[in-house]
Amino acid sequence: MTSTGIRLHAPAPGWSIAADVVVVGSGVAGLTAALRCEAAGLSTVVVTKARLDDGSTRWAQGGIAAALGEGDTPEQHLDDTLVAGAGLCDEEAVRILVTEGPDAVRRLIETGARFDESSGGGLELTREGGHHRRRIAHAGGDATGAEISRALVEAVRARGMRTVENALVLDLLTDAEGRTAGVSLHVMGEGQHDGVGAVHAPAVVLATGGMGQVFSATTNPAVSTGDGVALALRAGAEVSDLEFVQFHPTVLFLGPDAEGQQPLVSEAVRGEGAHLVDADGVRFMVGQHELAELAPRDIVAKGIMRRMQEQDAEHMFLDARHFGAEMWEHRFPTILAACRAHGIDPVTEPVPVAPAAHYASGGVRTDSHGRTTVPGLYACGEVACTGVHGANRLASNSLLEGLVYAERIAADIAATGLHARVPQPLPHPEIPEHPLQTAEARFTIQRIMTRGAGVLRSAESLTKAADQLQRLHTDAREALAENGKTAEPGTDTWEATNLLCVARVLVAAARLREETRGCHWREDHPERDDEAWRRHIVVRLNPDRSLAVHTTDTTDFPATFPPPALQEQ
Repeated sequence: MTSTGIRLHAPAPGWSIAADVVVVGSGVAGLTAALRCEAAGLSTVVVTKARLDDGSTRWAQGGIAAALGEGDTPEQHLDDTLVAGAGLCDEEAVRILVTEGPDAVRRLIETGARFDESSGGGLELTREGGHHRRRIAHAGGDATGAEISRALVEAVRARGMRTVENALVLDLLTDAEGRTAGVSLHVMGEGQHDGVGAVHAPAVVLATGGMGQVFSATTNPAVSTGDGVALALRAGAEVSDLEFVQFHPTVLFLGPDAEGQQPLVSEAVRGEGAHLVDADGVRFMVGQHELAELAPRDIVAKGIMRRMQEQDAEHMFLDARHFGAEMWEHRFPTILAACRAHGIDPVTEPVPVAPAAHYASGGVRTDSHGRTTVPGLYACGEVACTGVHGANRLASNSLLEGLVYAERIAADIAATGLHARVPQPLPHPEIPEHPLQTAEARFTIQRIMTRGAGVLRSAESLTKAADQLQRLHTDAREALAENGKTAEPGTDTWEATNLLCVARVLVAAARLREETRGCHWREDHPERDDEAWRRHIVVRLNPDRSLAVHTTDTTDFPATFPPPALQEQ
């Protein structure tokens, strides 16, 4: 592993704390990792960008998938996952997910999560797109993420675990050998710590969530600015498959100029029998796939986009009027409230929907224990690329992946003795290493990405996006080189800089992949090409801030690193 030496322009840390493990992020993956590390006797600190319960997990409506129902098996779950992943899943990673998943869900229930039960007392399971069986456990009808978040946050607080809230992680700290030594971070507002500080730890677990804010319209919360992927790239880690951004097919359409987080209309609504229709009431997904509205998300999103193009329409409709008021109020209270807040009553009228950026199937490349290509740095949840999702995530596999791989990371840290090493971070650089984008650049980046690298992509649109992003990057570098000027360090400028970093990688990978596969849709290459492209695209950041992009020889990921204990022998 070669460190880039690149750090965000930021003040030197003014305070520090020490731990065995620092977990960055407080969704299902982060808090599960933290709880398991703490249970193993490791001193653990949780750093989170907002409050403990403010991540993407709390917004998850549909549920968590696992082979828990009568007649269902991990093998059937594996088959559905591989089909959705369009030939790019790592089968070993998926097998780990589906075989360890049921017990991981049971442990989550033991932690305090309460899922909806059937009249017989067992879990009430439903279906979503791509699943051939009812295997989705849910809570509060459509508030599964909120319930999981509640249970995990309460468990963390009950243990008295040390947490640092409202803290934006800046960079990975490393020692002279390039091994992980902690993170630098900026705490926003008042509290025990304020301003830029550091957590020194020999193990860092990235669980920072997604990067949906790189697009104008997304289901992701405002905090999802790709901070973990950008940090990993600056630290020298490899990322993979960032071109596979899943656009959720059914997001509440709020108008052509709507920006920021948009209300999600869960796939579970279709799982319960809602129909996708055009303005004339025609069910256009029938005949396009054996599962019609319950086809994998990429197929449904493409079906909606095609119909919109054919009819020059801005959106389609989701019709669930036949549910009736009682079912809407009992099964989907959160979605019902969101629709009514925007003047739409799904009990009496079809809901206008259109695709919006939802989930990053790619991310920081890891092995089956969550290890990245940087010794001591782990990743889990949406920020990671474990190989589970391939080219398109199967519905409700994300919460399960966060659970399973977070547990594996905690077990690996405890087993390898990594925590016994006392980190010695390199000193903070005196000269700014990385120019910052202005706060306003965030909106420029979002519009570039929406136009050029959204649901529909082509060589022309991606080349234009790449040129525009490169201009932002070059202008900032030249200003720093010529007169030492860069944007003022702060949360807005750090986030914009992170967004530009992940946008450049996403576009570079999307330009290279000249085929249509999963949720990557190239208009100029409409067919899937297994011979040339059934492989992964891996990107890392060079010390001169250029991108090194290559493809793997097969669908298998190359090894990351041997266990930390073996490295130090």
